[in-house]
Parts: sequence; C-alpha cells; structure tokens
Amino acid sequence: MKLLDKYILKSFIKPFVATFLIVLFVLVMQTLWLAFEDIAGKGIDLIFIFKFLFYTALIVTPQALPIGVLLSSIMALGNFSENYEFAATKSAGISLQRLIRPLILLTIVLSFVNFLFLNNVYPYAMFKQKNLYVNIKKQKPALALIPGGFNTEIPNYHIKFDEKYGENDNLLKNVMIYDLSEKKWNKKIITAKRGKIINEEGSKYMTLVLYDGQFFEEYISPKTEKNMPASTASFKEYSIIIDLSSFSTDISDKEDLKSYHMLSLTQLKDTLPYFNTNFKGYIKGRAKNFYLNADGQKLIPTKKDTILNKLKAEVLNNFDESTQLRLINSSIEKNKTALDIIKNKKSSFKFKRKLLNLYETEYYNRVAFSLSCLILFFIGAPLGSIIRKGGFGLPMILAISIYVLYFFANTFGRNLAEESSITTFLGSWISALLMIPIAILLTRRATKDMGIFNIDVFLQPITAFFKKLTSKKDNNI
Repeated sequence: MKLLDKYILKSFIKPFVATFLIVLFVLVMQTLWLAFEDIAGKGIDLIFIFKFLFYTALIVTPQALPIGVLLSSIMALGNFSENYEFAATKSAGISLQRLIRPLILLTIVLSFVNFLFLNNVYPYAMFKQKNLYVNIKKQKPALALIPGGFNTEIPNYHIKFDEKYGENDNLLKNVMIYDLSEKKWNKKIITAKRGKIINEEGSKYMTLVLYDGQFFEEYISPKTEKNMPASTASFKEYSIIIDLSSFSTDISDKEDLKSYHMLSLTQLKDTLPYFNTNFKGYIKGRAKNFYLNADGQKLIPTKKDTILNKLKAEVLNNFDESTQLRLINSSIEKNKTALDIIKNKKSSFKFKRKLLNLYETEYYNRVAFSLSCLILFFIGAPLGSIIRKGGFGLPMILAISIYVLYFFANTFGRNLAEESSITTFLGSWISALLMIPIAILLTRRATKDMGIFNIDVFLQPITAFFKKLTSKKDNNI
C-alpha cells in the first residue's frame, strides 16, 4: 500500500505545484496591474518593484493555496477515473476513502500551512508593503498627493487640486492650500490656477511653485484670540518651501501604522476587548447625555405620581391659546434638537461599530479561511472521480466556478458582517457553511459511484406517464 500511496501523492503534487505557481503568478500580476498607475513612470527603482512583488506574493499565497488544492484534486482524481485506475483499485477491494487517505493528510498539512501564513506571514507582508508605500511617498512626496480631495499627509499643509499632469506628474491644476504652519494664530488660504512640485531626490525640502493666484490671510491676536484685519494679495508666481524632515523619518517600527490586516490572531484577540469596551462606553455615554438633555427623569412615570402626571397632561388648559402655542413650539424645538443630536452622532456610531466589526470579522475569518484547503479538497476530489476527466480543460472551468462561488460568499458575508446586518461570526463562516454540505453530498455520491445528478429520478415519472397513455390508446383500439 505504501507504493500506492506514493503514486497517489505524486499524481497530486505535480499538478498542485504547477497550478499553485500559475495561480500565484496571476494574482500577483493582477495586484501589480491595479497598482501600475501609481508606480509606472514615477522614477521608482527596480528594488521597490521587486520588494512590492515579493510582499504581494506573500499576501496572496493564502488565496492561491485553496485554488491549487481544488484544481489539482479535480485533475488528479479525474485522471484516475479517466484511466480506469479507480476501477482497478475497487476490483482489488480498495475503497475510495482508503485511496485518498494520503491526500487527506496532505491537505490537512496544507491547511495548517495556510493558517500559519494567515496568522504570521500575511500580517507581516501587509505591514511591510504598507510601509513600502509610505516610504516611497516620503522619498517622492508628489506620489502622496491625490487629485480631487484635501491631502493631509504633508505636515502643516492641506493641499487640494483638480488634476495632476506632466511627464513626472509634478504639475497641478486649480490648487487650493490651507497653510497651518502658523498653528492657530494665522489662517492662510492660497489659491492658484497652476502649480509645480520641485523635489530633488534625497532633499529634506520640497518647493511648491504656484502661478496666477492669490492668498487670503486672517490674523488672530494671541492675547485676546480675536480676529484682526485680514489681508489679501494676488501674485503671478509664489513659492512655498516645505520642510519634509519630520515627514521622511523611518517609520518601519511605528505601531500607529498597523491596522487589523497587520495583526496576528493573538494581537487581534488582545485588541478586541479595547474596541468593545470603547464602543459600549460610547453608547452608554451618548445614551446618558441624550437622557439628560431630554429631561428623561421627568418622562418616566412612577406609581406615586401617576395622578400628578395625569394632571400635567391637562396643564395646557390653564393657559390661553397664544401661550399654549408658544409652549408647543418650544417642545417641538426641543424634539428637533434631540433629533439633530441623534443624526449628528449616527455617523460616529456607525464608524465605531464598523471598526469593531472589522476587527472581529478579521479574527474569525483567519480561522475560517485557513480551512478552505480542506473544504475545497472534499469538493474537488469527489467531483474529479465523478466527471472522470483529467487535464486542464474541464477541471479548470469547474475549479474557477467553485472558487468564485466560495470567494463571493466569503466576501459577501464579510460585507454584511461589517455593516452589522449579520453577526461577525456568521459572516466569516458563511462560505464554509455553504460549501460543507456540497462537499458531504459530493463525497457521498462519489463513494456510492453515483453521478452528480441522478437523471433517472426525473425521467422515470415522465416515462411512466407516457407508457400509461400509450397503453390506454392500445386498449381503446
């Protein structure tokens, strides 16, 4: 049996290595293509690109492993069936379960490797890739500026512009700058039709040259904190020298760069209580604040003052119509104020809840997705033995279809969990819960040597019906 086990493992490992490398290459190239616009033609050296590709390969490896297992299991078991090797083993008294036992053990090992990647390598690669992006923006600050919104990454300046163009993307169109270098005492706003970024490599300073614009500066007295007379001026050319020394420090070990993607399971578990306590404390504080603003104590009746509350309901009858109207309008205004407070705090509530959901979903998804190799193997192996087709053609189509369904369910579940539509646990495990019954059904049908669908179940009633009709006609004749 050892010889048979070696043969089966060899038949599985060869297509697995090939498919894994192909899928890994496709996923890395897809990521590179998405980032191509940000790095192409920006003077970025090959070392950055190779580092970017290396960290990207580490990030997408947990996705490539399940696809490789699924495709190679369909191909290997399909080849066995196509070459009648299954029939030979069955005639020798070897069951399907015994035949794929070494493959099950190998898949368990691959699931553990996938878990190690998700728990250790994936967070490290995400951190290093993010750090790589930040450092390259520090070396070339023009890359940090994005058109359409205010850019706040450059210290003491909020910069907005409509378009970035030119050979090196260093020319700006319709520039607006909030100069915060004077802190709170001066408020300076600069606008210009055109701008140009000049930054020599390795320099601690960046020069921003503005053309055809004007600036508005409002002065505030440090002693009285009152507004002083403002000044405005127009200019044909105006240069701003920006100090990048604080912006270009190495941040490779800074903790504030880390997000939920960059934490291991242990770190996520330690972080979750903080966000949970913070969220519950925020809810409790908002509820208490709203209760006090709305005079909640006055709105809660007790047994002792039930009669008094009934009398209060008729208190408006003691006033004339104009006073009643004034009291009602005052009550309406208070209600509107309370509703405005709720609306203003709604976005903050959603943000804090979503932040907690993101960390919880990431925690549960790391465990759930590490089992994807095992789940997809129990779909691919019986499917390969049923379709009895090897090679790259049909197995590739089936593998892609199944994985797209699995990945879509996983992404859909995570999105629902992040928006609090379902629990974070269910959102992370929904793809596994969808695929496990399919795996059990296919394994059961493959063990009993049945097809994917038993067409006779549908055809037999129809055939019997037509047989009855023909027999009735014959009897009438």
